[in-house]
Amino acid sequence: MFVCGLTGGIAAGKSVVARRLSDRGAAHVDADALAREVVEPGSPGLNAVVKRFGRSILRPDGSLDRAALGAVVFSDPDARRALEAITHPAVQELSTLRMAEAVADDPGRVVVYDVPLLVEARGTAGFDVVVVVHAPRDVRLQRLVGLRGMSEEEARRRVDAQADDRTRLAVADLVVDSSGPLEHTLEQADDLYDRLRSLSAAKLGAPGGTSVGGPS
Repeated sequence: MFVCGLTGGIAAGKSVVARRLSDRGAAHVDADALAREVVEPGSPGLNAVVKRFGRSILRPDGSLDRAALGAVVFSDPDARRALEAITHPAVQELSTLRMAEAVADDPGRVVVYDVPLLVEARGTAGFDVVVVVHAPRDVRLQRLVGLRGMSEEEARRRVDAQADDRTRLAVADLVVDSSGPLEHTLEQADDLYDRLRSLSAAKLGAPGGTSVGGPS
């Protein structure tokens, strides 16, 4: 199995790159989707979250009120770490299962594990290559305010709750610069897919492999 860890700060354009790679044929495993799955009603994860944060983070139907929980954890680093201690191990276990399922019928398929908090929580272990989708902090703040309708204060809080750009770029084997037009980001994603396919072939012993460079 060849696994690419894909990460990027909030509003960097990581989801755009992930969709493009998936459209080209990569298996897309989404850590955010898994994080929702491990706190579904009746799950051990949700029970643990309620025990820690109280029933005020539940909707009337018993499902998790993500906005209410987010308001707590994004303003309190200790609360955020407590939540991560509950959800991250469960997500990691489930991601291993999903990745194995993704290559069951095609061992050579590139697996893209899309994980926003790779630097902050998941770490780089277990990935053949780490790709960072990067746009500077000020660009991401503008996107959160202009495209997602956040207040400037909320946007800054969300950005600053994550690793800074320097820390994130330090773990990158490859970088997609998403600060420009969408078309340029998609072109880079296409080039990235071709490179990942070549790296996968090299790992699995097929001809035509290449080596990974450092951050571009």
